[in-house]
Amino acid sequence: MSCCCETKKLPDDEIQELKQTCRCVRKMIINTIFDAQCGHTGGSLSEVEILVALYFHAMNIDPSDPDMADRDRFILSKGHSSPGYYCTLANRGYFHADKLADFDAIDSMLQGHPCMIKTPGVDMSTGSLGQGLSTGIGMRLGGARRGEDFSVFVLVGDGEMQEGQNWEAIMYAGAKKTAGLIGIVDYNKVQLTGTTPEILSLDPLDEKFKAFGWDVLECDGHDIADVVETMEKAKCLAKSGPVAIIAHTVKGKGVSFMEGKFQWHGKAPNEEEKVRALAEIDSCC
Repeated sequence: MSCCCETKKLPDDEIQELKQTCRCVRKMIINTIFDAQCGHTGGSLSEVEILVALYFHAMNIDPSDPDMADRDRFILSKGHSSPGYYCTLANRGYFHADKLADFDAIDSMLQGHPCMIKTPGVDMSTGSLGQGLSTGIGMRLGGARRGEDFSVFVLVGDGEMQEGQNWEAIMYAGAKKTAGLIGIVDYNKVQLTGTTPEILSLDPLDEKFKAFGWDVLECDGHDIADVVETMEKAKCLAKSGPVAIIAHTVKGKGVSFMEGKFQWHGKAPNEEEKVRALAEIDSCC
């Protein structure tokens, strides 16, 4: 669907700053997962530009006041990709980066899946796939009832879109024109045991969202300027109903031997792989 919302292009210096933040987050992801020797590497790397665009540009937030009443909300529905989320929150100032060393440890504030009780900046505990959009609808309905005007961004994985609850939520939000709800699909086309098209194809994903009454936008999920511009359009369109952003991404983005490989869905690098990964991220991301 065409969009009449005007957006301003980001200045080159801001684009470069966001790119540098993405590079920093990617390196932190590799180090965090290596230190813990557990975590979901591929999906954390594919979501980086999306998270950086949200937390460093699109969302109304205040890291010094994580519970600010009128803040925009974010739900990482693909909760297993928490390393990317935590590294973004640390970069944004919600907690000190040294906390990443305790990722997934017993009693850590950074559990394997996001926990809204333990972690500053986490608006919803997630992990069981398929529930994020439903929760996002509830947040928006509750906010509207209280007279609060904020956006809710929900990041879902493409493998996760095979869960039926997503489609119940999509049907409801489209039928009820739930304003302020923006669903973002990390469309990296790789899931736990293979490619998404091989296991259960989602195509044509854009037409499916449209059929359920959503506005749909698409972007290159690794072009930070494109991601930011698309989010600005989505915020405008979402004033009158739900918006889906299909972000075309690459599993394991930034590390050649991880890109597009389902084997890196939930695998930690060894020492040699860590060194190679960090060098590649420094040189090309």
